[in-house]
Amino acid sequence: MKDSKFKLDWLVLPLLGFVVVLLLWQVSCATWAKDLPTPLKTWESSKPYLLEPFAKRGEMDQGILRFTWYSLILVAKGYAIALLIGTPIGFCLGLSTLFTKAFDPIIQILRPVSPLAWLPLGLVLFLGAGKSASELGALFTIAICSMWPTVLNTAVGVRAIPQDYLNVAKVLKLSRRKTLFKVLVPAALPYMFTGFRLSLGIAWLVIVAAEMLTGRPGVGGFLWQEYNALIYEHIILCIIVIGVVGFILDRLMSVVERRFKTA
Repeated sequence: MKDSKFKLDWLVLPLLGFVVVLLLWQVSCATWAKDLPTPLKTWESSKPYLLEPFAKRGEMDQGILRFTWYSLILVAKGYAIALLIGTPIGFCLGLSTLFTKAFDPIIQILRPVSPLAWLPLGLVLFLGAGKSASELGALFTIAICSMWPTVLNTAVGVRAIPQDYLNVAKVLKLSRRKTLFKVLVPAALPYMFTGFRLSLGIAWLVIVAAEMLTGRPGVGGFLWQEYNALIYEHIILCIIVIGVVGFILDRLMSVVERRFKTA
């Protein structure tokens, strides 16, 4: 019984969903979206990028997994910077009322700003870096756009810690360092991981915009090149890859979260 339910939930229903989407796609191509390539035409045009995923024929003519690898490296760097900056700020917001009153309004103003607005500023800030300016500008944009969920969820987690936990730390005369790592971090960790997952999703979204505007090789850069060339099959390929990679990253983060919870 359990095996049949597992197959239904994790195999049959997802396959059914994919079939429905493909049928809708095919019907759209045949009726009102005449310029949209069909699933078969998209597959035929995308085969060189999928069947030779690590090939490098030119700077912007490479296998799709090679493009994805370039994007993931940049995302990992920007995401790491976001966590290193965002987590301490979140703890400061959660622990200090004065810090919150001083900086929370600024955070609320900066948080909704689009990556399309941050990227030109990043390029200007690192204009003197020469060839590295586009990478540093992209890292700046990824970090500043993706760190806000980490900041806000960490702050909420710290504020939600019961006062009894802090009182016990005082009774045991724990140092600030031990109080942080033995009391505050473990208690706030579920909230922090919620922020980490949201930040990772935003970092992956931002990389597409950053590569599109800087022309760097990657999924976003390839998508922008194919859009300018009006090759819609490859645009669809990039959209699918972006979605699949985003889903995988979220699943991986959930696995890491479960490991920390059970540790």
